[in-house]
Amino acid sequence: MKFRLFFLLIFIVQLSTYAQKTARELGIKTGVMPVGATNSIVDVKGVKVGHTTLIKGDSIRTGVTAILPHGGNIFQDKVPAAVFVGNGFGKLAGTTQINELGNIETPIILTNTLNVATGIDAVIKYTLNLPGNENVRSVNAIVGETNDGYLNDIRGQHVSTSDVISAIENASTDKPKQGNIGAGTGTICFGYKGGLGTSSRKLPENLGGYTVGVLVQSNFGGVLDIAGVNMGEKLKNFAFSDELQNNVDGSCMIVVATDAPLTNRNLERLAKRAFMGLAQTGGIASNGSGDYIIAFSTAEEVRMPYQTKEIYKTESVPNDWMSPLFMAANEATEEAIINSLFMAEDMTGYQGHTIEKLPVDKVLSILKAQGVLEE
Repeated sequence: MKFRLFFLLIFIVQLSTYAQKTARELGIKTGVMPVGATNSIVDVKGVKVGHTTLIKGDSIRTGVTAILPHGGNIFQDKVPAAVFVGNGFGKLAGTTQINELGNIETPIILTNTLNVATGIDAVIKYTLNLPGNENVRSVNAIVGETNDGYLNDIRGQHVSTSDVISAIENASTDKPKQGNIGAGTGTICFGYKGGLGTSSRKLPENLGGYTVGVLVQSNFGGVLDIAGVNMGEKLKNFAFSDELQNNVDGSCMIVVATDAPLTNRNLERLAKRAFMGLAQTGGIASNGSGDYIIAFSTAEEVRMPYQTKEIYKTESVPNDWMSPLFMAANEATEEAIINSLFMAEDMTGYQGHTIEKLPVDKVLSILKAQGVLEE
């Protein structure tokens, strides 16, 4: 009996380990460009990611994810940034100032729809309390969201100011966890459990040697495509396939980081290519979807001091050098979204609603049958 129990436990552990592998670890490669050391957004030097995950009782399934462009005082040492809106049925606080001034001055916060105001309040408090910011009187907090109201008691607004600040303060350069964590705790994607996903691309030295990293909060619908295979159709789970799948509204927050010295104009162009990566996964940017892309550069030569008495001079990548970066953003976004599905787990939440994870075993069998994966 003990012998059988021992092997049963090994089998369970193996299943758990298998479920937590990324698409690439299972042999599914997106695009042709090489990935960074961790295949995540923190491959862009200096970028930090932190989470607060709230899973309480039978109804709270939400959280916060914080992305920091660097570990210093971001308000005093701003980074160039831009926002592209794929579909604007959502809330991304701070966009007008980003597009007007071309920079961000705070951590980027991702959470749920009805806690955006909490995120703003927390970021303001965090920024005002940083040493060196004693005389600051205006803070442009960057807070985005997706609606996790199917699995989470969203009307309860359970995210607190301290939850947001905790996500900022625990941010690190370690490879971010993916799936049901932080802002991805209660999200749904393509009719399956969504969540957080990340990926990166490293350009060869002859193309600049730059890194592009992407982190996504996936919560949208359409017809899932993996490695060029119409997976939604083959799994019989896609938008408008039946009444249960008619609601494809949701959102996708996409954060793109690069160490390439880019102006906000070329960062906006980069963000547009990340949106193409969403389309390649089968996302349709539905009427009720808030699809936002924030792109920023961590390169020190393009950072913007809070105050200066000198004419501001920068060196940046010229337009003719942008295409490899476009390709990198496209590929990394597609893979990050796929990873958000592969790394998610089944979840039951608000009012007993249950969302199952992507059936990875079926996906792999289909890809093998299509000749995408080797037997």
